[in-house]
Formats: sequence, structure tokens, C-alpha cells
Amino acid sequence: MKESNVWSRRQLLARGLTGAAALSILNSGFALEDGKKKLTGFKIGACDWNLGKEGSPESLEVAKKIGLDGVQVSLCPENPALDLRNPKNQKAMLDASKATGVAIGSLALGCLNGTPYKSDPKTEKWVEDCIDVCQALGVKSVLLAFFGAGDLSGDKAGRDEVVRRLKKVAPKAEKAGVVLGIESYLPAKELLEMVNAVNSPGVGVYYDVWNPLTKGYDIYAEIRELGQHICEFHAKDDPKALLGQGKVDFKKVREAMDAIGYRGWLQLEAGTPLGLEESYKKDAEFLRTIFPAQVEKA
Repeated sequence: MKESNVWSRRQLLARGLTGAAALSILNSGFALEDGKKKLTGFKIGACDWNLGKEGSPESLEVAKKIGLDGVQVSLCPENPALDLRNPKNQKAMLDASKATGVAIGSLALGCLNGTPYKSDPKTEKWVEDCIDVCQALGVKSVLLAFFGAGDLSGDKAGRDEVVRRLKKVAPKAEKAGVVLGIESYLPAKELLEMVNAVNSPGVGVYYDVWNPLTKGYDIYAEIRELGQHICEFHAKDDPKALLGQGKVDFKKVREAMDAIGYRGWLQLEAGTPLGLEESYKKDAEFLRTIFPAQVEKA
């Protein structure tokens, strides 16, 4: 029997799991089987917008050519041809995953950058609906973007409104085993304030290792500070450099992940100095030297 691959704190406590064991499962992204075996390791994917196929099943074909494990796909609620709330579009995405062998790693609402969750009424339905989409696609993590018009930096009223809205939708996410991850320029302290205010395992943090570095934050300390609240990571660096040749020390990122027990997806959102396919093939090869693939342990 396989359990859901996202566990609530209450589920873990009910099984007597605490401390490092609980952290490992909360952040694993992989299933625990019969309480005896678990899958460990990492999977490497890419954001569909970086693959030049935002919201399209064709993104999975591009990922296959590159040799990636999966794709982070976009909801696209304002494009009927690609809106993943439509069962027809969900089927097309699932069919593409089956045909290519490339997984649907997670869901993203990058649309919130231009249509802010903190202020636009229609975004509440987008976020609520995305939970149903996650269940249809079999994914457990959602990126909620807070950049551009949706930026929360220096906006206490905006943060309070986001918390209010997330409190309303969090029970549905928790019940579905889905984590809504806040991605923003906010420092870890303010992200924790928001997540703790919502107080649900259905709401966490989506962590991009490059964005906070550009703000002068210590990303390796932030990963440890955010801990089990991180639902997934973007692998990213200076857009003019390949991964490993920029400013992010991915070995230290791995050490921080080990400290919090994270095992799961790293989604490439990196630059393409050598062109898309060559850059991402080299980036994936580099990442796999530090973040080895999924393996099963007894």
C-alpha cells in the first residue's frame, strides 16, 4: 500500500514519527511504502516557460530531448487553449507525460505576477482550482508567484491579505495533500511569519536559490531557517553562466538540504548562455553530480 507523498504533521505524529524522520518525509516528494521503504534522492526538471512551451504538453517533449526527469507546468487560467482547469487539457498533458516518460513534477501560477493574488478577486478561484488540477495531474507542489505587480516586499497590507486568502484555501490544500508554496523576494523571517500565520501544512515556501541571493540574503542559512516549510526548489544562478560557474554554491545548497531532510524536485529556471538544449543538458549533468537520482532504500 502506498501512502500520499505529502504528509501532514498530524499524520506523522499519529505514526510516531518526529524529528529528522518526520522532516525527511515532509520534504521528500517521494512515497513511503508500508512504513518500511522510502525513495530518496532528487529529480531534475525544468519550468515550462524556460523551455519555451508555457502551459503546453510540448514542454514534455522538449524536456525528453534534454534528458530531464520532469517539467513544472503552468496553469494558464486566462488562456482557454492551455488552461489546465479544463479536463481536455489535463488529458493532453497526462498523455504527453505517458508518451514521453517525462513526469509532471509540479504546478506553477506565474500568472500571479501580473494579476496579483494580494488584490485581484479572480485569483482566489485560480488558487482554489489549482488544487483540483494538482489532484488530476498527480502532483503535490504549487508555485504561487509574488513578483512584478504581485511583489510583497514592503507591503504589509498585501502580505496580510495573502495570509487571509491562504487561510481560507489551506484546508482544501491540506486535505488534498497539496502544498501551496509562496515564492517571493521576502527574506526567510517574513516568509516564516506568513506561513506560521496560516498555520497549515497545506501552505509553505517555494525556494529559488538565486532570487534571494540577489537581495543579499544568506541562502544556505535561509534554507535551514525555512526547513520543512520548503516544498520545492528552483535551480538557478547568474543567467549569463551555466550552473556551477556562477555565484550559487550548489554543494552548500545540498548541505543545507541535507540539514532539513529535503529530497525531491529541483526545477531548472536557469539562463541559457549556450542555447536552451546544450545549456540545460550541461546544467542537469552538473546537478546530478551533487544531487543524485532517486534510489530505493529499505
